[in-house]
Amino acid sequence: MSRIKIKDFGPIKATTSATDGWIDISKVTVFTGNQGSGKSTVAKLVSTFTWMEKVLTRGDFKEKEFTAAKFKNKYCGYHRISNYFIKERTEIVYEGEAYRFTYTRQGEFVIEKKSGALDGYVLPQIMYVPAERNFISMVNSPNLIKDLPDALLGFLTEYNNAKQRIKGGLELPINNAQLEYNKQNDIVSVKGEDYKVKLMEASSGFQSVVPLYLVSLHLSESVKGQAGNAQKMSSDEAKRFEAEVANIWNMPDLTDEQRRIALSAVSARFNKAAFVNIVEEPEQNLYPESQWMIMKQLLAFNNSLDANRLIVTTHSPYLINGLTVAVKAGMLLASCSSSDGMRERINSVFPAESAIQPDEIAIYEFNEVKGTVTVLDTYHGLPSDDNFLNNMLERTNEDFADLLEIQQEL
Repeated sequence: MSRIKIKDFGPIKATTSATDGWIDISKVTVFTGNQGSGKSTVAKLVSTFTWMEKVLTRGDFKEKEFTAAKFKNKYCGYHRISNYFIKERTEIVYEGEAYRFTYTRQGEFVIEKKSGALDGYVLPQIMYVPAERNFISMVNSPNLIKDLPDALLGFLTEYNNAKQRIKGGLELPINNAQLEYNKQNDIVSVKGEDYKVKLMEASSGFQSVVPLYLVSLHLSESVKGQAGNAQKMSSDEAKRFEAEVANIWNMPDLTDEQRRIALSAVSARFNKAAFVNIVEEPEQNLYPESQWMIMKQLLAFNNSLDANRLIVTTHSPYLINGLTVAVKAGMLLASCSSSDGMRERINSVFPAESAIQPDEIAIYEFNEVKGTVTVLDTYHGLPSDDNFLNNMLERTNEDFADLLEIQQEL
C-alpha cells in the first residue's frame, strides 16, 4: 500500500495524526471536505509521485532527472501546484511500492529505492480526471486552445482514444441513454428513447459524465487486457528490455529458477497490470441517483483487477452514504456461501461487482480552517455517518426546527 505525509503545502498544514501523519492510499480512497481545503492538492501529489515511481521502475528516467527544482517547477507544475511550496516549511514524504520520495524542509529532494522493489510492484496506467473535464465536451477542437492545463490535455488525449471504442451505441449508466460517435466528423452524440443531441449541446450532467465514464471504461478494459497479455513495447522500451534480458542470461551464477524469476520481474515492468483512476468530483452536475450510478461503475472498474486503485474527491453526501452500502454489501458477500442463494439476493439489492471490503476503503476529511486532514472513523467496519457532509444536512434540519419554534410564537 502506498502512503503520503504532508506538512505546510498549499492549504494543507498537517495530515492526520491518528496514523503518524500518513494518508494511506487504499484500494478505494475518498477525500471529502469544503472547497479550498486541499482535496485535489493531495490527489495531484499522489498522481505525480505514482507517475514518478512508474517511470523510474520502467527505466524511462534516471534518478538524477528528478532534482528538487524539477520536481517543484516541472512535475508539480504539470498540475499547477508548484506555487504551493512554503519556503523552509514544506515537507512531503511519499512511500510507494518501489520507491520512497522525500521533499525536505531545506528544499532537498531525496529518492530512495526500496529493497526488493520489483517483487510486488505492478506497473500502473495512471489517469487524472480533472474537474474541468466538461470543457472538452463543450467546444470543438479543445486541443487547439492555448494555455489549457497539462492535466486536462492529458485527459483529452485519452478521451480521443476512448471515443474509438464507441461502435454503434454505447450504453451509459444514467438516463437509459447511449453514446454514438460519428468518426468522420468527430461528433459524439447522446441518444435516448425519443431524442438525439450532440454532446456539446447536451446537459451539463452529460457533458461531465461522458468523458469520465468513457475514459474510465476504455482504460479499465485496456489494462485488463494487458494484464493477461504481453503489451507491445515502444522501440526504446524494447531496446532496454533486450539489454536487461541479455544481462540476465550472461550471469553464470544464476540458477534456472533465479533466472526465471529475474526474467519475469523484467517483463512485468513493461506490462501495465493496474489502473490508478484519480477522479475529481464524480458527482459533478449530476442528480443524486445519477451520482451513485456513475460511482458504482467506477467501483466496478476498480474491482476488475486486484491491483487497481480508485481515488476520489467529493462534496457529495450521497456518495459517502452510498459507499457505506457498498461496504455492507461486501461484508455480507464475504460471509455467505455461493450455494445458498444469498449472493443472488445481495446482488439484487447492490451489484456484487461494485462491493467493497472494509479494509479496502479509507475516507479522509479535510478541514479548510485548520488546514488538517483526518481519517473518518468506522463503526463495525462501516464508514461513520458522523462526517462533515452529514453534519451539514443535520444542521439544515436543526435550522428548520428552530424556524418552526419561532412560527409557534407568531
